[in-house]
Amino acid sequence: MKFQHLPIGARFEFEAKIYSKTGPLTASAEAGGQRVIPRYADLTPLDACVPRVARNLPATLDPDKVKAAFDEFYAEAARRIDTSQQLALIQARERFFSGLGLAEVSTLP
Repeated sequence: MKFQHLPIGARFEFEAKIYSKTGPLTASAEAGGQRVIPRYADLTPLDACVPRVARNLPATLDPDKVKAAFDEFYAEAARRIDTSQQLALIQARERFFSGLGLAEVSTLP
């Protein structure tokens, strides 16, 4: 499998080492350290996750549905992350809605 086909957080083996994907070009080794993974690299996925391909997306998305789906995601993420990361999550949420041009953000804290 190619690196670009793995979702963020997926674990894989490359050159006899175990990594987790941390970005579009980067991975973190279980033994420590970061590494750039070349696009041509042939990887062995270790997780049973298969990236889903969105099909038949509408030409436009309903802002209320986007907000509701994001609120559900945000609530789950807020429950799972350390309290020291809450501010970063809140700021990321604000950037998300701002990037979509949605003036009013959700009512979650």
